[in-house]
Amino acid sequence: MEILSKILIALVAFEHIYILWLEMFAWTTRGKKVFRSIPKELFEPTKVFAANQGLYNGFLAAGLIWSLFIQDPEWSKNVAIFFLGCVTVAGIYGAISAQRSIFYVQALPAIITLAVLLLIN
Repeated sequence: MEILSKILIALVAFEHIYILWLEMFAWTTRGKKVFRSIPKELFEPTKVFAANQGLYNGFLAAGLIWSLFIQDPEWSKNVAIFFLGCVTVAGIYGAISAQRSIFYVQALPAIITLAVLLLIN
């Protein structure tokens, strides 16, 4: 993979590590500031659900990080495409079902990274 695509993949992975942290460990504190559309009184009762979502975001990050360590360029690219596709679908679904800004924060970086990955490599 080209260096630019690796950097972008790492950035998308880092974003999902942040989301993991936010949803698993900071849902009732920092989460209230990030997800302002959710009423504050719902954070405590939804803590377990948010942690579950955070875990899934961690799996996305793990897959993207894994793609950076695969030695075979074609296999590495295919794994990255798969996980970036998963991030894109999750971001689009989140934008439709929860909050429109999720598209710009989650799906768009993955789409840009996918485009770079497919165009450069």
